[in-house]
Amino acid sequence: MHFPVMAEEALSLLAIKPEGIYLDATAGMGGHTGLIAQRLTTGLVIANDRDGESLALARENTAEWWDRIRFHQGTFGELRSAIEAEGYRKVDGLLADLGVSRYQLVEAPHRGFSLLADGPLDMRLTQGTGMTAADLVNFTAEKAIADLIYQLGEERRARKIARAIVRARPIRSTSHLADVVLRAVPRTGRLHPATKTFMALRMAVNDEPGELDRLLDIGPGLLNPGGRMVVISFMSSEDRKTKEHFKALGRDGIAEILTKHPLQPSDQEISRNAPSRSAKLRAVMIKGV
Repeated sequence: MHFPVMAEEALSLLAIKPEGIYLDATAGMGGHTGLIAQRLTTGLVIANDRDGESLALARENTAEWWDRIRFHQGTFGELRSAIEAEGYRKVDGLLADLGVSRYQLVEAPHRGFSLLADGPLDMRLTQGTGMTAADLVNFTAEKAIADLIYQLGEERRARKIARAIVRARPIRSTSHLADVVLRAVPRTGRLHPATKTFMALRMAVNDEPGELDRLLDIGPGLLNPGGRMVVISFMSSEDRKTKEHFKALGRDGIAEILTKHPLQPSDQEISRNAPSRSAKLRAVMIKGV
């Protein structure tokens, strides 16, 4: 079952109007998209995602509100084109949930995101284009691998892991990589020792830091005056970047910060949906010029 993270908080901050136009920049399996669509009458949700397989599931999961949703596959840098393709210049609200769905992590081993099921080392959100995780671990210098695991995965044992990866080359599957990391850094807690390494590789393969930069740069300009931008992040680096960008918008008089401190999921939500535990939500309202 798919649980959209911090749904009540996100929808409250979006302040949805029945006739409004909204952009779900990370539609995923359609959780947030469907909840927005339920609250519309003459309005519209533009549902965007890089992952075509996720979008197909989102269509099925939101079929009840098909007349209020338009789907687009693309990166954050293509969001303006998605809006304009539907005949609009700007929207009344933008939501971006930066997490990876359960479908990608657990139910689609052929995508290469999961360390719990064997599959090819792919990890591309947009299939068929660009570098794979196998390319990265097998042909990148040891120091560069260590740096990305440390910086993107916030993994303190990055050097030891990178050394083990290089010695184990060629690495072709997710289970092989998970085993290499497990042997290099034994389990010390409830998380699998390869969790942060897999996360870092996924972020590098898909240029997720660059994508977030693009979202934060263009997002405010996609909103009507009074429009809200809501970002849900799961990494401290993502939350820090979002916080600093929103603070700059506030200093420049472009936006009003709606979350003085990041909102976090309730204990009840965490007990129902454990992956939500690291989520942080921030929001701003665009003042206009």
